[in-house]
Amino acid sequence: MNLPNSITMSRIACIPLLIWILSPVFPFQGHGEAGLKGGEQEIIASIVFILASITDGLDGYLARKRGQITTMGMLLDPLADKLLVSAAYIVLVAYNPRIVPPWIAVLVIGREFLVSGLRSIAAAEGFTIEASEIGKLKTVIQIVSVVAAILAHRWDYWIWFPSLGGGFIIAVRFIALTAIYWMTTVSIISAVDYFVAFWKKIDHAAERQRRRRVVLSRKKPAPPSPEHPSRIV
Repeated sequence: MNLPNSITMSRIACIPLLIWILSPVFPFQGHGEAGLKGGEQEIIASIVFILASITDGLDGYLARKRGQITTMGMLLDPLADKLLVSAAYIVLVAYNPRIVPPWIAVLVIGREFLVSGLRSIAAAEGFTIEASEIGKLKTVIQIVSVVAAILAHRWDYWIWFPSLGGGFIIAVRFIALTAIYWMTTVSIISAVDYFVAFWKKIDHAAERQRRRRVVLSRKKPAPPSPEHPSRIV
């Protein structure tokens, strides 16, 4: 197994680890009430998710740079992405339902499977749907929303440097709510964008096939061979 595929497999391995960290049986649960007191569980889970998300771009970059693009990698990379996102939102529904209600998880996971289905149909028809800028923006906001939702389980806000005139306040819960609903909006827009791109390409492919059939039907049949002349009855 080459390096890019190993990195992809490590992202898949992070999924059960993330679920375990955010479970009630995790042995290093923090007990702080405000500020950065305790909260080991949330901080460790955030770090694991961030590292797993970074590997999403790293494996593809290394595969292209090292010329190690393989069928296995093309299969595992999108599968790892979908599993990581789906697992994160399913866990967050139980872990922090005040930030991630079930309907958001259903919408986000449904969007992921919709895009995967469109890409599969496109591949079967012989064309690809490139990732749009909206899709890339959705990925960034998705990372921020998951991390913020994990941290908002323990903190509503952080106070940094309280000795400097009251400190600097970071509204963790507000950032989490904003990121989650902004991510939901961008996910819907991205899904529509993918569908429009898919429809245009599938429509063009159908039009090319139709024109090809018309051209073939207009070709005159070859004249009969002298050895086998046609007979008129």
